[in-house]
Amino acid sequence: MIEVGHVCEIVRYPVKSMAGTAAEWAALGWHGLAGDRRFAFRRVGDDNGFPWLTASRLPELLLYHPFGLDDSTGEPLPTHVRTPNGSHLELQSAELAAGLGERFGSALELMKLKHGIFDEATLSVITLATIAGIGREAGLELDRRRFRANIVVETEGREPFLEDAWVGRTLVFGQREPRPAVSVTLRDERCMMVNLDPETGTQDARVMKTVVRLNGNFAGVYATVVRSGTIRVGDPVTLVSA
Repeated sequence: MIEVGHVCEIVRYPVKSMAGTAAEWAALGWHGLAGDRRFAFRRVGDDNGFPWLTASRLPELLLYHPFGLDDSTGEPLPTHVRTPNGSHLELQSAELAAGLGERFGSALELMKLKHGIFDEATLSVITLATIAGIGREAGLELDRRRFRANIVVETEGREPFLEDAWVGRTLVFGQREPRPAVSVTLRDERCMMVNLDPETGTQDARVMKTVVRLNGNFAGVYATVVRSGTIRVGDPVTLVSA
């Protein structure tokens, strides 16, 4: 067992590709962080197997901020969204879906999936060292929100891409038994979303080009939950064999 660092940030993304919400603690269940990626806008009439609207198709989606709290389902879920122009709309309103559909150029409908809408796995993890290393090489001060990780770890080591060596092993969080744990399943292959500034939605291709050049387009890792529990900012992170 090796203590590799500590949790410095926990973020859930209630609506796929919209802005995230940082938290001091979060419940980690079998389907990832409670309240993470439970909603997504579906492209009506698109039956290609991945019908969800993402910021890769509509970068302005990043500028929509879910807020409010509906915990009637046992999860912290948003009730409203702040739009880029400052309006507050109900998340499940026809007005929000219509406004997004107009920006996108096609009809959309909001979907809620009990177990979440994930690309590869229910949890994503990245280190501050990896983000800093990419930024250094790209000549940019990178906002860590570009990488849309659920858990950001500050490691003892400062070398980027330390996460690659975690694949096939287990990360354990905290000190109180039973400690939540995740199995690291694969490296996180990046798409153009890392090029998008989370404040403006503008693109800078240097980011993804740097990830490709430095590490074959991988940055961070995906994981699946093997023991549920509560994760807190400041929790030590321990790496153990599979």
